[in-house]
Amino acid sequence: MSIATAPTLAGGTAEEVRFETADGRTLAGRLHHPAGAPRFAVVLHGGAGFPARYYQDFAGWLSETHRAAVLTYDYRDFGWSSSGPLRHSKARISDWGIKDQSAALSYLPRRFPNLPPRVLGHSLGGQWLAFHDDVHRIARAVAVASGPGYWLDHPWPMLPRVLAFWWLLGPLATGAAGYLPGRAIGLGADLPAGVYWEWRKLCLKRDLHRSEWGGAYPQPRIEDARFKLTLVPIADDILIAPHMVRKLPAFYPHAEISETLLDPARLGLKHIGHGGAFLARNKACWPFIAAPLLD
Repeated sequence: MSIATAPTLAGGTAEEVRFETADGRTLAGRLHHPAGAPRFAVVLHGGAGFPARYYQDFAGWLSETHRAAVLTYDYRDFGWSSSGPLRHSKARISDWGIKDQSAALSYLPRRFPNLPPRVLGHSLGGQWLAFHDDVHRIARAVAVASGPGYWLDHPWPMLPRVLAFWWLLGPLATGAAGYLPGRAIGLGADLPAGVYWEWRKLCLKRDLHRSEWGGAYPQPRIEDARFKLTLVPIADDILIAPHMVRKLPAFYPHAEISETLLDPARLGLKHIGHGGAFLARNKACWPFIAAPLLD
């Protein structure tokens, strides 16, 4: 359901949209339209703790530069999809990755039945694609800084923050507040407690969610996940370092894998980091992220 449209600086429009998940939750987002007829449609699945507004500059650029319809949205009980106090939320990170991402992907063919859907996932956004109802429709996908976040795989400079997030400040603050008060304790965005606890559980496993396939989680549609998948590791990312990104193909054994490394030194940038590739100051990254999505 569309609720509003507004012009963008590039000349297209950003339409505010709402759509439903299979379990009856309403998600909110923005659908960027180019000034002319779009050639393809892209859903951008964000990272955990990254609100949809974080990706708006990139989404607008992708829409206008490559004539794409680009959907950005927030997961349940977060950002534009907030539905009340976080301490009342029952959301889990698997709800975000399975139910919410699946609903967002399925929204594209309903709006653009004649356009090929593409997927762009950042971090969390690239880890759950095989669970989605319409995964068979995907021909091209890009996963930026996305890979299993097993806690001992992080580079050593990251270890103090990892220990604080999973064993010290994170658990203590979440238990006390009833949600993760990430902004208050300097560990990122505020998140529902269920998202935090399940995320913690998965990141203590080497294989992330693979051991739960067909058990706690549905059996993923591995046979249908035959898309072209471009991994985009970031050379100076110490949260999901390049060697962690290169473990993602284990979730998609039938995908055709390629890689584009973003190195700030080669791009003339000071720093990119885990989320920086989508910021306007690092727009030198954008053509390399977009290229695999094009026909």
